[in-house]
Amino acid sequence: MGWLSKNAPFKPASTKQTGDAAEELALQHLQRAGLVLLQRNYRSPGRGGGEIDLIMRAPDGTCVFVEVRQRKSASHGGAAASVNHVKQRRIVFAARHYLMRQAQLPPCRFDVVALKGGAVEWLQAAFDAG
Repeated sequence: MGWLSKNAPFKPASTKQTGDAAEELALQHLQRAGLVLLQRNYRSPGRGGGEIDLIMRAPDGTCVFVEVRQRKSASHGGAAASVNHVKQRRIVFAARHYLMRQAQLPPCRFDVVALKGGAVEWLQAAFDAG
């Protein structure tokens, strides 16, 4: 009968598995556009620190900090709208921490990749560090 019996309960993907799959889809989309992965899931240390899903380098040398968001529905503004001011502040904090390790400061921007039902919406320069 194989590894799955008729009576085995369906086990939905965990939040982490769903998030990892969304990140992978976003990464593939960005790589097809010519961006190169520098780091994945970068975390700044300490309480109140932030996490950056993907840190990429654009063809022009710009360091791109990418937040990947996935939502099942567009209620409450959808995936892109979920990157609120608090989330932006944490991403900027983590980006500053990441940049302190660089010998030279490259031009930077903050993008959001929003996923809904397999569709990818790439919002370049979605917010700034100000």
